[in-house]
Amino acid sequence: MLKKLLSFLLINVGAFAVAINVHFFLSPNDLATGGVSGLSIVLNKVFPEVSLGIIMVILNIILFIVGIIFLGFQFGAKTIHASFALSFMVWGLEVVYPMESALSNDILIQLIIGQIIAASGMAIVFHQGASTGGTDILAMIMNKYFSFEVGKGVLMSDIAIAASSVFLFGPTVGMYAFFGVILNGLVIDYALQQFDHKNEIVIISRESEQVREFIVRTLGKGATIHTARGAFNYEDKEVITTILGRKDFTRLKKYISSIDDRAFVTVHSMNEILGENFKRLA
Repeated sequence: MLKKLLSFLLINVGAFAVAINVHFFLSPNDLATGGVSGLSIVLNKVFPEVSLGIIMVILNIILFIVGIIFLGFQFGAKTIHASFALSFMVWGLEVVYPMESALSNDILIQLIIGQIIAASGMAIVFHQGASTGGTDILAMIMNKYFSFEVGKGVLMSDIAIAASSVFLFGPTVGMYAFFGVILNGLVIDYALQQFDHKNEIVIISRESEQVREFIVRTLGKGATIHTARGAFNYEDKEVITTILGRKDFTRLKKYISSIDDRAFVTVHSMNEILGENFKRLA
């Protein structure tokens, strides 16, 4: 129950970060950087009498109806909650703190700061097994009927929204919006890597048995042991391979240095780990 509550709170924190970007940075500068928020900014220019938050709510309802028609009920409760939470948060910020003008005359610095905040929030949402919906649904439809990769579908729809802003807001703002789409993807990828960052540690030590015991008993992690032969003296040695997060690796490194200051340790950063005790293969 506590785990579900924490996940719920984190999704709301992530959605609020995205809402801050939309309300304080994107909307005042007419930066349509893709997604439902970007499309809503474009439509808000066409229909200024309708608030941005309301447009986002309407678009999400339409997209979910279209998704149900073409995909069935493939949307988790977390995604539905995150998408509508974002829309209502933007609406709420408009009511509580309306923006009469942009925070600064420097569009670029606002775009960078806003996208970093939003991408970090989206990474939190993604890490909880949810998404903010929106154009993801269109990408899933393209994947189902045209075998188009979901990631490419999302990118194409975001670029199309950014490109459409050129006709309403001019080429300068349009180019900033396009840059925002690219920046958003890069920051999300980086943020997600920090959540699940793991290192593959390879250890050759004269105190191999003690190192193995520390990894298994103290850290509670698994390891693989195989025998290797040195090139200079043909001496057989045990090689221990394990996968650890930053905190556990720091503890292991300190322990190894205390028992064998001549140990040989290599560290490899892992982008993704699949299989037992890690992410499922499918």
